[in-house]
Amino acid sequence: MKTIKYLCLISLSVLMIACATVPITGRKQMKLLPESLLLSMSLTSYNDFLKTNKPVSKSDANAKMVDQAGQKISRSVTKFLKENGESDRVKDFAWNFELVNDATPNAWCMPGGKVVVYSGILPYTKDEIGLATVMGHEIAHAVARHGNERLSQQLAIAGLGMGLQYALKEKPEQTQQLFLLAYGAGSTLGSLAYSRQHETEADKMGMIFMAMAGYDPAKAIEFWERFSTGGGQAPPEFLSTHPSNATRIRNLKKFLPEAMKYYKK
Repeated sequence: MKTIKYLCLISLSVLMIACATVPITGRKQMKLLPESLLLSMSLTSYNDFLKTNKPVSKSDANAKMVDQAGQKISRSVTKFLKENGESDRVKDFAWNFELVNDATPNAWCMPGGKVVVYSGILPYTKDEIGLATVMGHEIAHAVARHGNERLSQQLAIAGLGMGLQYALKEKPEQTQQLFLLAYGAGSTLGSLAYSRQHETEADKMGMIFMAMAGYDPAKAIEFWERFSTGGGQAPPEFLSTHPSNATRIRNLKKFLPEAMKYYKK
């Protein structure tokens, strides 16, 4: 009886797979998990994070800069998606941008537009345009729903491919940890190539998104050049969830002509 129930749940999950097209890149993606459930999990995880990682006061100059860059880019992206009939991608988003004091050079974005920037990345961003590179990249992850794809794959690797709700019920701690991995730092070797694809896609979309908001996309290349020389020793590309710095910069130079078409000073 258990086996039949399990097979039915798997079948139901497969039937629920939806094919979607990522804006800008046109890549076809498989969306296994219900976005509404991810939004709920995101809000809970985001609030829990901020309880133990107090955000920098909004009166702080750097916190203001984070919020300003995030708001400008998210407004431009929302407008672009609406004009192109894709506003459903962000219809339930409530954008929020926070800066936290943490020496790690990092930033992330959860479903629903919940963005956190770590103060450790500010020495590399240097100014608002450099910061817009990071914000555009993270906003791109959310708009492209990369987390949905990543979490779907992580559930499958962990043998929890029966669906998110069932996994949450049967193995809540493990499922929550996989959720955080999908949106933060870390992944298993089996999904590395998949993550690199997402990173490259977010680089391209982020470059275009910052251009839409009036930030010079050429400055994205300068940011990654700074980051590559000061961000510490990177692991070999085949062991990394991100493209190597040299690969990333080479790709950004290829993306620049297209991004410049969206640039409005």
